[in-house]
Amino acid sequence: MEDLLRREIIRLKEVRKAVILAHNYQIDEIQDIADFTGDSLELARRAADLADSLEAVVFCGVYFMAETAAILNPSKKIVIPDETAGCPLSDMITADDLRKLKEKYPSSPVVCYVNSSAQIKALSDVCCTSSNAERVVKYAASSARSPVIFVPDRNLGDWVRRRTGIDMIIWDGFCPTHDRVLPDEILSARAAHPSAKVLAHPECRAAALDIADEVASTSGMLKIAAASSATEFIIATESGLVWRLKKENPSKRFYSASPKLICPNMKKNDLHKLHRALESLEPEVRVPEDIRARAHAAIKKMLSIDGSGK
Repeated sequence: MEDLLRREIIRLKEVRKAVILAHNYQIDEIQDIADFTGDSLELARRAADLADSLEAVVFCGVYFMAETAAILNPSKKIVIPDETAGCPLSDMITADDLRKLKEKYPSSPVVCYVNSSAQIKALSDVCCTSSNAERVVKYAASSARSPVIFVPDRNLGDWVRRRTGIDMIIWDGFCPTHDRVLPDEILSARAAHPSAKVLAHPECRAAALDIADEVASTSGMLKIAAASSATEFIIATESGLVWRLKKENPSKRFYSASPKLICPNMKKNDLHKLHRALESLEPEVRVPEDIRARAHAAIKKMLSIDGSGK
């Protein structure tokens, strides 16, 4: 039955002239059938460079990611298999919150983590992802005499501040999944696997990051695991990445740092919902043009800092 469903998804994708993009945290079956799987920066780059012949994008991730694809592709239909797949971190700051913060610090540039709504991106000077946050904040600070406003993730912001020494005003938001990772859990995993290297995502708390061997985005973890001479790794990020790590490195072993590293929103998309989305091209994700244009400028600035993007 699953093979039949997969074949039908592939057939519909061709009929609809669609591409399937999936985040590294999606369930195994979604990652396996996607045309491209990556982290937020990789997916933003891919969304910015879609072929003109494509008419639709089915984005398997959470809602703000599909919004980003819609911001970058106003002429294409952007569909998400489950529109209730939200992001608690993104919901921790509203447009009114950011407006008030900007009024309080009118000279401060605003860097927003891509894990935010289109409205937040539209009010920001530049976006960042976990893989380029340090580089983007340095860029924002280089032409500013005031502290950099960083929203909405306190853990990523604190990691950048500690790495760079840049004066930052950091919003008190967090990813509920990563924020739950405790140092004791990492130490227990390390005791069970003493030869393993610990790779941690910068959305984790400082106390967890401080005992990791390396701190990296999901794409960074994939690169580290592939290049390292180590054969065992403890992974402190959402569990979906472990599947891809194992697939790309079959001779190495990977262990999740904690059983709590499961994002329920990332797991909402499945093959049946993907099939329905391709069949109906619904639910469609739309961003009002006035918001889209301003948000696009912030994303475009990020991509230009990285030397890519339109």
